[in-house]
Amino acid sequence: MGKGGGCVPSKNKLQRTNSNNRSKAPEPVISGEPNSGATADRDANLATESTAAVQTLKIFIVFYSMYGHVEDLARRMKKGVDAVDGVEAVLYRVPETLSDEVLRQMRAPPKDDDIPEIASAAELPAADGLLFGFPTRYGCMAAQMKAFFDSTGQLWREQKLAGKPAGFFVSTGTQGGGQETTAWTAITQLAHHGMLFVPIGYTFGAGMFKMDSIRGGTPYGAGVFAGDGSREATETELALAEHQGRYMAAVTKRLAHG
Repeated sequence: MGKGGGCVPSKNKLQRTNSNNRSKAPEPVISGEPNSGATADRDANLATESTAAVQTLKIFIVFYSMYGHVEDLARRMKKGVDAVDGVEAVLYRVPETLSDEVLRQMRAPPKDDDIPEIASAAELPAADGLLFGFPTRYGCMAAQMKAFFDSTGQLWREQKLAGKPAGFFVSTGTQGGGQETTAWTAITQLAHHGMLFVPIGYTFGAGMFKMDSIRGGTPYGAGVFAGDGSREATETELALAEHQGRYMAAVTKRLAHG
């Protein structure tokens, strides 16, 4: 404090906020003599800026993967999201609807326990952005993912997901198996929830135009060709997934901060 009884800087109690509770910064707690109006305004602005700085946005990557192809894209997508400052990705599986016996007959590998199963659709409003991944079944999403979307009725009635950005990524068994139609038909889920579909367009750049190798992925989102289940994702397919993660993180961050 300077001579002449100047103002004592305030000690602001900053409240950390998460993506599901973006409360305004608390009023400054003033000690000593009252601040001038200008100083009080300055302290309030600093508190707001500091609160925004510590906030971490969450993008949920919610997927179903039978043979691991969609999971490979999801993991690489998380890497892209996490590369953007202030944004973090969380991986979730949707519940399996097939019996263990059927999965054995289909020679599906066991699920990785490191990725948790999402408890229920009620978890979704906690996300600032959402990326949904699934295999294609006859040009549409797999039944496991459809069953999960069918469980979001309460969220739909209350419009708890309205305004949230969301995107898709897929796998197909063949080159004409529905990499685009699967995204088209899935958009109806977002429309009824009032969510904002975020396609990647051609933002991947030159990689979207290469014709020298087989590559999944479209302007609607990342994709991989699985073949009979034995084909692994190429580096180009994985790089596109990573790009989609970064792109979605940037869009989510822009929307969150106005």
